[in-house]
Amino acid sequence: MRVDKFINTANIVKKRSLAQDMCESGVVFVNGSVVKSSRNVKIGDVIELKYLNGTKRYRVLEIPILKSIPKSQSQRYAIEI
Repeated sequence: MRVDKFINTANIVKKRSLAQDMCESGVVFVNGSVVKSSRNVKIGDVIELKYLNGTKRYRVLEIPILKSIPKSQSQRYAIEI
């Protein structure tokens, strides 16, 4: 699954367009490398989002099959580390 789609589906950001903009701005890292929105994520990858006031890191636990998931199940797919 594409990194922008995963960030949106796992309820890390609210809109996929926002996730794409973040990737284009160079604030999304996967395993320490700046990535484009088309980069695929795998189980075990660490996604890092750099905001103005800090950094958030998430570990990919599972790849969602559905297009959208309930917020209550977002911990099943990515956990903040």
